[in-house]
Amino acid sequence: MDKQYFTKTLKLRIKDKHASFLLAQSKEVNLCWNFVNDLSQQILRREHRFCSAYDLAQYTCGATKEGLSLHSQTVQAINEEYVLRRKQFRKAKLRWRKSGGSRRSLGWIPIKSSAIKYHNGQIKYCGRFISLWDSYGLARYELGTGSFSEDARGRWYFNVTVKVKSKIESGTELIGVDLGCKAAATASNGNKVIGRRYQELEKKLGVAQRARNKARVKSIHAKIANRRQDDHHKFSSALVKQSGAIFVGNVSSPAMRKTKLAKSSSDAGWGLLKTMLEYKCRWANIVFEEVNEAYTTQTCSCCGCISPSSPKGRAGLGIRHWNCMVCGADHDRDVNAAINIAKRGEAQFLAGAGHCPLVAGIPVLTAKAAAAG
Repeated sequence: MDKQYFTKTLKLRIKDKHASFLLAQSKEVNLCWNFVNDLSQQILRREHRFCSAYDLAQYTCGATKEGLSLHSQTVQAINEEYVLRRKQFRKAKLRWRKSGGSRRSLGWIPIKSSAIKYHNGQIKYCGRFISLWDSYGLARYELGTGSFSEDARGRWYFNVTVKVKSKIESGTELIGVDLGCKAAATASNGNKVIGRRYQELEKKLGVAQRARNKARVKSIHAKIANRRQDDHHKFSSALVKQSGAIFVGNVSSPAMRKTKLAKSSSDAGWGLLKTMLEYKCRWANIVFEEVNEAYTTQTCSCCGCISPSSPKGRAGLGIRHWNCMVCGADHDRDVNAAINIAKRGEAQFLAGAGHCPLVAGIPVLTAKAAAAG
């Protein structure tokens, strides 16, 4: 059977000498976005209908001939993106894109595959060759749609979608992942990602903020985000390589942000880690599911009982190791929870074996699912 293809987005850093050109282009993108935003609202008031991307294209046709230096395909991409976001957020009018002031919108230039060409480490766009650090070897891929984007430090990136073949990993472990605050994530095999990157640099960030050094503040925030992303990439990649199924607790980041643990939960980056695990598992053709993590910390993973000595509630957050009074097993709090999550995930998978695809790389699951079927 042929391997399936998946869409993957590659992000490459653009050399700083092109920043002025891309910034000028992004201001024209903002102008075009604001035009279609206002036009869509006027048509809604007059005709009581929402404009489609095709409708907006009729009004923006020929804009490049009237003075805009944008590529015509970019103008079409703006129309399509506007309609997509309007439907996504269910709003009649979206926010204006600002080209100046203290709350300036970060630069963004959508592009289509027909508007770009790759040659010897450069992207040709609007008649210009834009140099970048080609860490992926773009010559090996067929480039799809994408964008140029700016970060808070004024650095520009080229984001492009490509088609890649899925790969079959040889791992066979069933792994549960417990998400927490002391350790951002703990796997049932004992691997952990501590996280707490914001708290590491919080004092330096406070000094820079009090000094009103905006460049330093942006640099520290970027360092925190990069370190967190690096931790999650290494942790998730290692799990995917050795596992045949990964089950994660369904802890909710938005819900935790309403509690006293808001700072710790935001610093952990649970949503980012879940996203990484999900797309990497899909790419590697292994099982990924979220399971209900209720009482997984309190339940003994050996005997299945809720021991009186197990950590309970907010008062038990400081208990990192405990002994089960029923069977005498010694537990690491987070590893025990991760093992329970893995067991629940296995049961959930087997319960849905009738409509879930079986994974040949997990002999334990396939045998049990076949017996259950």
